[in-house]
Amino acid sequence: MSDHTRTSPRVAASVAISSLLALSLAACGGENQGAQPVGQASDKEITVYSGRSRPLVKPVLDDFEKATGITVEVRYGDTAAMAAQLQEEGGRTPADVFLAQDAGALGTVAGEDLLAGLPDEVLDKVPAAYRDEGGQWVGVTGRSRTMVYNVGQVAGDDLPTSVFELTEPEWKGRVGIAPTNGSFQAFVTAMRVEHGEQRTQDFLDGLKANDAQIREGNAPIVADVEDGRLAAGLVNHYYVYELATEKGTSIDALKAKNYFFPDGDIGALVNVSGVGVLKGAGDDPDACAFVDYLLGSQAQTYFAQETYEYPLVAGVSSARGLPQLSSLNTPDIDLGDLDDLQTTVEMIRESGLA
Repeated sequence: MSDHTRTSPRVAASVAISSLLALSLAACGGENQGAQPVGQASDKEITVYSGRSRPLVKPVLDDFEKATGITVEVRYGDTAAMAAQLQEEGGRTPADVFLAQDAGALGTVAGEDLLAGLPDEVLDKVPAAYRDEGGQWVGVTGRSRTMVYNVGQVAGDDLPTSVFELTEPEWKGRVGIAPTNGSFQAFVTAMRVEHGEQRTQDFLDGLKANDAQIREGNAPIVADVEDGRLAAGLVNHYYVYELATEKGTSIDALKAKNYFFPDGDIGALVNVSGVGVLKGAGDDPDACAFVDYLLGSQAQTYFAQETYEYPLVAGVSSARGLPQLSSLNTPDIDLGDLDDLQTTVEMIRESGLA
């Protein structure tokens, strides 16, 4: 399911204003971005285009405003739609910051030369795999693809070693997917990058021929796996945690379990939510303070404990029960290459899955 159908409780905490202002002294424009305005003054206001939903990120934005006195004007929308809006507006955009649900959208905007470079001291807070190679955006949280399965219907010895096995006869009619969901589409895009167009189209056609069960999002897949209506499904890792919270129980008590594909399989893709600063705001200390805040312990703890995503900054613990991000055997994918969503959508439609 996309961020637009997720909800999350607020973490109440306060952050000292002085520490945030100290962080904001590091300019977001630097040697990475080329010629940009220098010494831009703070006007205590930023405009954020957010591909993350209001219920999910507003608690973080509220705490940022209280800590810094900087007013945040937000335009919410689907991440792909926000990226398209930025492309249309170009240098005329009123946006200072783009907060995106996935790396592909950030890559699209960066490819249009609309983002300022971020300084090394910001980029270095996040492992290299989860930030732009060119330094124009940085990951905020990690989101691993998994196969959720019902322990009463799938024995441990029967778990597939690769996502490609889900097109085989033993999985016919048993696997749920959400082909119109952005996370599924990013996963398919990564498959194209890793394995090529033909093998990816064969996989999609195979899912269709194997009677993959279509759902509107990740949450319905997890709920149906828990209730035994599906044996398994392809989702993001945190939806099992959300279901446990919704039911008022622990993940250990659920029949639905996460399975992380081994050996660098493309089914174990870790994508990110992330942030970039628009070129027109490249030296704006308020925009820089916002990026620093997202990579600070307050916001990272919120995302880890309240939305169950992986924190990307050292020193912040993941939710209980999650394997360490560093322990996952993920495919070696440049997340900036996941920017061609349109071809993926066309391939999914061609397969008949959507």
